[in-house]
Amino acid sequence: MVIPDLRLISGRCTQYLSNKIAEAYGQDLTAVEVMQFSDGEFEPVIQESIRGSFVFCIQSTFAPADNLMELLLLIDAAKRASAGYVVAVIPYFGFSRQDRKDKPRVAIGAKLVADMLTAAGAQRVMTMDLHSPQIQGFFNIPVDHLEANAIFLPYLKSLELDDLVFASPDVGGIKRARDYARQLNAEFVICDKFRVKHNEIESMRLIGDVSGKNVVLVDDLIDTGGTLTTAANMIMEKGAKSVRALITHPVLSGKAYEKIEQSSLQELVVCDTIPLKQTSSKIKVLSVSSLFARAIRNAHEYKSINSLFINKK
Repeated sequence: MVIPDLRLISGRCTQYLSNKIAEAYGQDLTAVEVMQFSDGEFEPVIQESIRGSFVFCIQSTFAPADNLMELLLLIDAAKRASAGYVVAVIPYFGFSRQDRKDKPRVAIGAKLVADMLTAAGAQRVMTMDLHSPQIQGFFNIPVDHLEANAIFLPYLKSLELDDLVFASPDVGGIKRARDYARQLNAEFVICDKFRVKHNEIESMRLIGDVSGKNVVLVDDLIDTGGTLTTAANMIMEKGAKSVRALITHPVLSGKAYEKIEQSSLQELVVCDTIPLKQTSSKIKVLSVSSLFARAIRNAHEYKSINSLFINKK
């Protein structure tokens, strides 16, 4: 079987990460010029022939929505340039928090984005740590769902922490905390929160014992930081030895950086799926570039992606 030529194409907001993915893969990015109109409209133009190529369009879809629109235009441009196969590589899948109809008269944003990507011409999607794994079912095309534990667990093991306990900052993250705990033969606890509205917590309680333990909070994303810092402070008040967090996507909006600096967190470890808006002595960034490069290579060579996952017991 003849494997088609591979091309890596990047949107503007993820250029910093795409360059690292291309370097890890061992291939330069295909040139793209974005024409900008005076009213804010933009038009990506692929500068090289990609006819018949296996094209990977790399772009996270964090705010503003222009980033999503640019990805859709890149996919459409690749399709109209006669690309042989088009893959949307979305390290951070925006709108994933809108994954169900939990109140009357609301959109299911994640499903809408899935439909838009397919309509634009994506034939496969590659992403990491969706807010809900069930979002994969919104697509009628293959989805490669990478997991950040392949990056976080080796780092955590290097710290050689004793009396380790994993914690979920809310009930929705129980499975993630349990999976991490299972990998390292540790216990896990749950922070049960009651939220009055988006980004505002009314109360929180701890289910489990953390006295004398080194606690690690795990979650898929951190936005305003309210849930995470409240959980961290409560855990330390309950007698924990230390508390740190492993969070895949650093959305970090509003006063998140200020909350983190003032919290009991010893460190917040995140991935570079979203660029940091500012530096912080408490935030450590681990790159997903090598993982995505390996996933892209496996997809291009028709090999299994499963080898990139840390086996679960």
